[in-house]
Amino acid sequence: MTMTYDVILKGGEIVNHDGRGHADIGVIAGKTAAIGDLSRASAGEVIDCSGLMVLPGVIDSQVHFREPGMEWKEDLQSGSLCAVMGGVTAVFEMPNTNPTTTVPDMLTDKLARAKNRMHCDHAFYAGATNENADILPEMERMLGCCGVKVFMGASTGSLLVADDEGVERVLRAIKRRAAFHSEDEYRLAERRELAVEGDWTSHPHVRDAEAAIMSTKRLVRLARKTGKRIHVLHISTAEEMDFLADHRDIASVEATPQHLTLEGPEIYERIKGRAQMNPPLRDAHHRAGLWRGIQRGIVDVIGSDHAPHTLEEKAKPYPQSPSGMPGVQTLVPIMLDHVNAGRLTIERFVDLTSAGAQRIFGIAGKGRMAVGWDADFTLVDMKRTETITDAWSASKSGWTPFDGMSVTGWPVGTIIRGRSVMRDGELVASGLGEPVRFMEALPHD
Repeated sequence: MTMTYDVILKGGEIVNHDGRGHADIGVIAGKTAAIGDLSRASAGEVIDCSGLMVLPGVIDSQVHFREPGMEWKEDLQSGSLCAVMGGVTAVFEMPNTNPTTTVPDMLTDKLARAKNRMHCDHAFYAGATNENADILPEMERMLGCCGVKVFMGASTGSLLVADDEGVERVLRAIKRRAAFHSEDEYRLAERRELAVEGDWTSHPHVRDAEAAIMSTKRLVRLARKTGKRIHVLHISTAEEMDFLADHRDIASVEATPQHLTLEGPEIYERIKGRAQMNPPLRDAHHRAGLWRGIQRGIVDVIGSDHAPHTLEEKAKPYPQSPSGMPGVQTLVPIMLDHVNAGRLTIERFVDLTSAGAQRIFGIAGKGRMAVGWDADFTLVDMKRTETITDAWSASKSGWTPFDGMSVTGWPVGTIIRGRSVMRDGELVASGLGEPVRFMEALPHD
């Protein structure tokens, strides 16, 4: 009997939890229906994947798309275009918009704004404040909510829960894993006077390694006290990585491509304000520590922390220049270049960019290439060498900190629930994004 599929991905080398090898993938009704030799099957659409690797769809679990309130920097449509152009099939968007995503109505508003405009699947964080702990349980059960985000140190926007009492109150209120920007606000406030006008090399001194380490130790203590799970975002120090290795039962760990790739002081001298982010890009000692964290299995996910500002804003003299850089479009090529350089395997890349997010956040039906799961795939050409440029960026901000960098390994296709959205650098379907579902927030009968 000849089986008929909606789509067959033919002739590619697939990488999933079973390892890697050549196989075809059959898709029916947006789900993976078969993996194997489908040479005798037929399909409404056949995608030739010869010479390509077919990976589970890449999930970027930390992006700032700036809508509502800062749409001149980015919006949900442009940010999701960056995502699919870079091979990313789903994103989790942060709450430090204007207004902030701190009440149910604002989460509902973001979902409404995303409908028919976002090109990739999506979820939104609920933002924690010192006043809204009582409504966070409702928000974390809502459709399209990926969890609660807490800023322990001030960054872009007004969200901040600096004190232990406030953090503990949030943790006690919620059930799901909460994500944290972990820098100690009290130490940051003490050190702001160390900022040298016009000198971005002073940024990692203002927001020093100790500010991150102090905060993360406080956070782990509070998580243990309350018996809750935490996700520590954008780790930037070797010491935090070593500390978190002893707390894997409650703490999951994110690293970013930029902290793994760029280092100071050289990067600040070369690209100035474009290199400014929170927590800062640090020196070779810390970058080496992050790579040890990758190799020792401490890092669970790679997130981009895509946080664009305009070039005009970035050109302001330090410390008037804002922190944050685009990244969702460059996550895949930067990390594939590291794979080709031998710093991690392609299997580890898959774990960090799809399976890890599925495990940590409890995503329903995504993050795994398996029969019955959503047919989300990132097609990559591991032999293709390209130069990342500002002109390639689809962001409204129009730039990337990796401008001029040559990489080997390139995303050439983005397939979401069986639909091709990007192919060979062209957007081929628009506005198809739907809310990501989570096991701890599935509707009950």
